[in-house]
Amino acid sequence: MIDMDFGKVITAMVTPFNEDNQLDLFRTTELIEYLLENGTDGLVVAGTTGESPTLTPEEKIQLFEHVVQTVDGRVPVIAGTGSNNTQETIEFTKAAEAVGVDGTLLVTPYYNKPNQLGLLRHFETIAQNTQLPIMLYNIPSRSVVKMDTDTVVQLAEIDNIVSIKDSTGDLDGVAAIIEATDDNFSVYSGDDSLTLPLLSIGSKGVVSVASHIIGNDMKKMVDLFNAGSIEEAAALHRKIIPLVKALFMAPSPAPVKAALERNNLQVGSVRLPLVPLTNEEQSLLHHALNNYSK
Repeated sequence: MIDMDFGKVITAMVTPFNEDNQLDLFRTTELIEYLLENGTDGLVVAGTTGESPTLTPEEKIQLFEHVVQTVDGRVPVIAGTGSNNTQETIEFTKAAEAVGVDGTLLVTPYYNKPNQLGLLRHFETIAQNTQLPIMLYNIPSRSVVKMDTDTVVQLAEIDNIVSIKDSTGDLDGVAAIIEATDDNFSVYSGDDSLTLPLLSIGSKGVVSVASHIIGNDMKKMVDLFNAGSIEEAAALHRKIIPLVKALFMAPSPAPVKAALERNNLQVGSVRLPLVPLTNEEQSLLHHALNNYSK
């Protein structure tokens, strides 16, 4: 297996837009520098939080290339290249590889609902056609299909399938994956609120949305746990939970984009079919942010 360290706190980065809702690379640079200064060990680009369904393939490649150039090797850049079309995913992953990304995030195919054998063949075939380290992404709440533990374990035997972002909420399943896979195969929480519980059973870290706002505290919590300061890590976890809930009160990334704007980081709005927060939601978000800062 390829030995690839994506870091402990990976930010699933929002995609900054300008006032016309077009890709804004200047704002992207500002956001990257802010994240790298505030606890981020790696970046997922054009994932769910990056509004990948509404980005064109051309915009995604432009974004990948810009992020790679801006980061300049300081942290791993993981490109969201997965889709429900295997051949299309292969071609797009190759395009991302060509602009220098460090890894790829591949979501379970959505809408066409493959069975476990279909999932196995999908990811096997993509892995055979790229040299990039692959992070699988298991998120049944969005894709409708769930990769079973046995499927993940089989895929983990492939050299360049090195990691999984788990958004199933199934701690027993995650424990079984960690137990059955090589130590070099890493598991990341795909849910901010489950970061500490998953660390306790052997996960590597988190692919985080909240790290846009509290990246240093997310990193601190992971470091405290790894240093054996369990009670301090747990106290920080309990403090983080209400803010995480606020950051997901509406379809993501509308709340986190609003929180960034409140913190004077210009990232623009969201693209349809997502919509900005209502005035009431804005008020609730600001209340949560103010409470967190006390």
